[in-house]
Amino acid sequence: MRYRSTFAVPGMDCPSEERLIRMALDKVSGVESLHFDLEVRRLEVVHLGVPGRILEGLEPLGLGARLEDSVETTSPPQQVSGDPVAERRVLRQLLGINAAMFVVELGLGLYAQSTGLVADSLDMFADAVVYGVSLFAVGRAASAQQRAAHLSGWLQLLLALGALGEVVRRAVGGSEPVETLMIGVAGLALVANTACIALLARHRSGGLHLRASWIFSTNDALANLGVMLAGVLVAVTGSAIPDLIVGSLVALVVLSGAVRILRLRG
Repeated sequence: MRYRSTFAVPGMDCPSEERLIRMALDKVSGVESLHFDLEVRRLEVVHLGVPGRILEGLEPLGLGARLEDSVETTSPPQQVSGDPVAERRVLRQLLGINAAMFVVELGLGLYAQSTGLVADSLDMFADAVVYGVSLFAVGRAASAQQRAAHLSGWLQLLLALGALGEVVRRAVGGSEPVETLMIGVAGLALVANTACIALLARHRSGGLHLRASWIFSTNDALANLGVMLAGVLVAVTGSAIPDLIVGSLVALVVLSGAVRILRLRG
């Protein structure tokens, strides 16, 4: 029998989780189509066989997935429309923007003694990984996709731990963040994310990866504003604590994403 099952996935809020779910369910036989709605954190699956098998595939990811509804259906799975060539071009542009900003933010963040900028650069790196894996996945076997994701997950994990180590080092040894650089570089990152949002705007209702990426870039813009606010607070208070707090929070978000990637088993 063919079923249309709806799952609530509280931990699914960006393309990283979407990619993990795709790879996890690729190993479950009978899955015919996936429809993601990141705004309400729901996943609709058209599949053959009982929905419990789908839930078993989702549970190892630790995203809190639960079955909400499952009904028999005779309708074939809907095909998602979109221009693959245009979407690949946009993904390449997004990858380039985020990779460049990772290098800029990391270098200037270290120079400015700002853990907030260093951690925010890792957020840019995490975005670049999502777009890179999405491009790599086209036409590749599931096993190749998983190897690429795991490799990126380990690198992301090491960088996040390095950022947290930098927070501890600065907290113990002291630091004097350059607030003007914090605000300026975070502002540049905000412009980069705004450019990403503009590139993605016409694809919001197109391919699933680009729809999710629009939400992802919007959330990243909030992180940029957080670093800018920390820079203002450093200037007002003369204390490095706001920078250390923001650096810790962003690094923990990146670390959480890496752990979720590494939970995926082949």
